[in-house]
Parts: sequence; structure tokens; C-alpha cells
Amino acid sequence: MKTLRLLFVTATLLAFKTITYAQQSVWNNKQCAVVLTYDDAIDADLDNVMPALDSMNFKGTFYLIGSSPVINSRLSEWRLAAKHGHELGNHALFHPCDGSLPGRSFVKADHDLSKYTVARAVDEIRVNNVLLKAIDGKSKRTFAYPCGDRQIGNVYFYDQLKKDFVGARGVSGGMPSAKDVPLDNINCYSINGHSAEYMIDLVKKAQQTHTLLVFLFHGVGGGHSINVDAQAHSKLLHYLKANEKNIWIAPMVDVAEKISTYQTGVSKAIGK
Repeated sequence: MKTLRLLFVTATLLAFKTITYAQQSVWNNKQCAVVLTYDDAIDADLDNVMPALDSMNFKGTFYLIGSSPVINSRLSEWRLAAKHGHELGNHALFHPCDGSLPGRSFVKADHDLSKYTVARAVDEIRVNNVLLKAIDGKSKRTFAYPCGDRQIGNVYFYDQLKKDFVGARGVSGGMPSAKDVPLDNINCYSINGHSAEYMIDLVKKAQQTHTLLVFLFHGVGGGHSINVDAQAHSKLLHYLKANEKNIWIAPMVDVAEKISTYQTGVSKAIGK
């Protein structure tokens, strides 16, 4: 009995050490991870955001709507952004949202997710992946739910897309630890008119708690009804740059891959 008990304790300690080591390294041996995401493929992404990120040597994630006219008119610039290391994420072909929900009068009948079949939603998202691969040549990327809508009726349509993506960003706030990140609905903080101080305070909290922080931006310095002042955005970037030795700033695809590997390792270590 004593031998069995000793073996059990030893195995438990080894598993704990494995998990602890992985948890320390999952953010590239830094305090936390910060992901900067920008939705909808608008001119402001290329005019305001790209130059700001490039000036800091930061890589962001841009969730592109395949049907956006800004894809067609500025294709070479999106391709260059991908070459510079930015992720071109999938935000669906037509950005369908559930028009049956309150406050959704903006949803067009042709792209009302509540009237989609699951097959249609999945097909359109996969077509957008083909388009994005034609732009950047990459097979790995992440998805972002348009309007944060995850269901058609009672069906979670992303369940059929898990093999197509490394992860999917939602719209619900939260700073989960690496083991608790839901890769099918990654938490984020949506920014709309918030101050630099508010955003920097979020980063400081992520540093203190050693967690994942994802920012969701639309317009930066204009270009969208959901917007943040360009100067506030710049102050956030400057804070990140000044603390870069303690913060891992990377595209969502890179962070999600690291989390996936970590979570798999944890499951194996505890015998799940």
C-alpha cells in the first residue's frame, strides 16, 4: 500500500510540475498575452491601424468580410499586410447576423442568420476561407462570429467548423487563464469610445492575473459607427511597447495554437 501511495503521489507531483511549467511558458514566458483584433475589413484598417501597428512592429488580427468592397479595391494592401505577419481572419462571407433579436433592425433580409440553414452558414464561411487563402496563401486562421451570434435555431454552427479553424473569437468579456480559454468562443473586450486609460487598465489586470486579453476594435479614428479615438488607440500601443518584455502581443492564430497545445498537454497530464 505504501508503495502504491508513493507512486500515486510521485505521479501527481510530476503532473503538477508539467502543468505548472506549461502554464509559465504558454504566454512565451511573459506575464500575459494580448491580442489586437479589428473587424469588418474597412478602409480605416489599412489607413490608420496598419501603419500604427507596423510602427511598433506589432502583429494584429483583421477579421475580413469576404464581400467587403475594401477587399476588392485594396487587395494588394491586404496581401502585403499578411506578408508583414498580420493575420487575415474569417468574419464570414456576408456577415450574417440574427435579425430576430432585439435591436437588429440593421440586418438585411438576405443575410439574416435566423433564416439561414446551418449548411448555408458553414458553406459561406468555408468559401470565405478559400478567398482568404487566395490572398495570403495560408491554411491556418481563426474565425470571429458576426455580431457574436453562434446559433441557428438551437444548433451551434461552429461545431461543424472546428477542423477548419484554430479557434473562434466571440464577443463576451473576460480574461481567462490558459487552461480555461474556450477556443470555440474566445473572450474579448469590445471597444467603443473607451479611453486609453480604460484599455491600459485592462492590460494591467491581465498582467497581474497572467491571463489572456483580447481587444475587439472596429473603427480606429473613424470609418465605422463603432469607433475608438486614434490617439487613445495609439496610447494603448505605446503602453504595450513600453512593457513588451512582459506582454506577449501576437495574432489570434498564434495565441490560439499555443493555448490548444497547452490544453492538450494539461488533459494528458491529468489523465483525461
